[in-house]
Amino acid sequence: MKKIVILISGGGSNMQAILKSSKERGWCERFNAEVTCVISNTEDAKGLQIAKDFGVDTCVVAHTNYKSEENPRLAFDQELIKVIDQHTPYLVVLAGFMRILTPHFVEHYAGRLINIHPSLLPAFTGLHTHARAIEMGCKFAGVTVHRVTAELDHGPILDQAIVPVLAGDTAQTLAARVLSQEHIIYPKAIERLLGLENVQ
Repeated sequence: MKKIVILISGGGSNMQAILKSSKERGWCERFNAEVTCVISNTEDAKGLQIAKDFGVDTCVVAHTNYKSEENPRLAFDQELIKVIDQHTPYLVVLAGFMRILTPHFVEHYAGRLINIHPSLLPAFTGLHTHARAIEMGCKFAGVTVHRVTAELDHGPILDQAIVPVLAGDTAQTLAARVLSQEHIIYPKAIERLLGLENVQ
């Protein structure tokens, strides 16, 4: 069984797209795969209920519980690893997980950790991608699915989708156009990875 763990922080729309696609296209059955758990770092993440509605187990590992630790980020990541490893994951999927992960975490899941980023990488790594694209006068924007490495938003690219930047676009209108493509390419990228002999 190729087990998939999805990490979220909020509404989980990409997670929902993945779960919906796996059911409609049947790729979990085809590749003997299953989303075994959705984990959030926030207790009030709306995506947790969506996951439950799909019959997927959920868990919360709250990063705020580790503020008093000497190294809060590392302490959180170590606990997160313990929870994830209970599922022996084939893939760990970041779907709106709003935490910068430590090199220790990334190395632990090397070759199995993927992310989606709302820009055409390598352009506009980090935050505020849509506002920056508009400010720079870009004619096109988009989204990238990539493997995660220790360098933020710099892992090998698995798939991309392009959308036009229209006259009068705001960061919000552009984000909505990009998000519609995220929901298409992320499930497809996962489906392709599951079809490989080995994700690495």
